[in-house]
Amino acid sequence: MASPDQKLAPLLDKDGVRLTVDDAIATVTLVNPAKRNAQSPAMWRALAEAGRLLPGSVRVVVLRGEGKSFSAGLDRQMFTPEGIEGEPSFIDLARGSDTELDAAIAEFQEGFTWWRRNDVVSIAAVQGHAIGAGFQLALACDMRVVADDVQFAMRETSLGLVPDLTGTHPLVSLVGYGRAVEICLTGRFVSAEEAVNTGLANVSVPVAELDATVRDLAAAILAAPRDAVIETKALLRGAADRTYDEQRGAERAAQARRLRDLAGVGE
Repeated sequence: MASPDQKLAPLLDKDGVRLTVDDAIATVTLVNPAKRNAQSPAMWRALAEAGRLLPGSVRVVVLRGEGKSFSAGLDRQMFTPEGIEGEPSFIDLARGSDTELDAAIAEFQEGFTWWRRNDVVSIAAVQGHAIGAGFQLALACDMRVVADDVQFAMRETSLGLVPDLTGTHPLVSLVGYGRAVEICLTGRFVSAEEAVNTGLANVSVPVAELDATVRDLAAAILAAPRDAVIETKALLRGAADRTYDEQRGAERAAQARRLRDLAGVGE
């Protein structure tokens, strides 16, 4: 039998991202606290790789950041003319063709897209600063449990950019168009209390209770049968794009699959 240390040996530990798996729970940790888990293209590639490496047994993925901040956003070195060593600078990207620039941004986004896939439930445990790309990474998850010191902010617009790491769709879905516009265009901080009150976060707890609260939430999710969780998540994810009657039909189809499966007569 493997020891706990062997069991939790990282499946991935590179470019500021560590992936560990404990039975049905995977944990993706941002591990550059000295730079407040600032993000870079290398980190985004590592986040995408973490999604590809998830074993099929994983049902819940927890996303967390080491240190006092979840993630303070883009590594500011990306804004310098020389950029980050080994990576194209923003100037280099801007000089590429439309196709090349689109492909580069699409690759960046891949680290943010897999968190909502139907076979896993993702929970972001967010403390301290979650700014720009950090805010968008938290938004990539299904749920957000926040510490009472959390400070969300979308600073891209104030830097002359737009939020392009998949954060705009979930932000509007969670808080509504008017508040999303105000948050993005002003770049102001959103506190834990406002995050919970507007639906941006599921719950706020003292910093010392953040990890335990996430563990309890994960355990509650794992208590339900996996196939029912997958079908329910798929129903909820698709609801916004369906009419009321279309959603009724989707519910019927999903329930028919569950009943047949429980009765042992499914395909």
